[in-house]
Amino acid sequence: MPETDKAVQHNVFGEPLALCSEKPLTGWFRDGCCNTDDADAGAHTVCAKVTDEFLHWLKSDGNDLITPHPEFGFPGLKDGDCWCVCAGSYARALEAGVACKLYLSRTHIRTLDLIPIEKLKPLALDLS
Repeated sequence: MPETDKAVQHNVFGEPLALCSEKPLTGWFRDGCCNTDDADAGAHTVCAKVTDEFLHWLKSDGNDLITPHPEFGFPGLKDGDCWCVCAGSYARALEAGVACKLYLSRTHIRTLDLIPIEKLKPLALDLS
């Protein structure tokens, strides 16, 4: 049975998914977590702590998260914000050498369908 927004969802460690960000409010469901479901074609599952370099690269890759869109309640992101980034975009950023840090405890387990945990761990902010 696929996970839904009603079920407890899990991080890459198989534990309950932790909150990514409420300011700005992120997530496929705009619930602050990188929860997902089958309708989330972009797989907004990576809890990234964005940098200017990463945001400008994302914009050049076709995903402008810098420009505010108040009509959608989107303030635009700035360096240091946390955001549920599409796993595919994050994978491309990894390949391009511009991936920002992330939180594994806040990153959905479905991310591992696209990115091996070994590639994520070196960028994790929540590993000791």
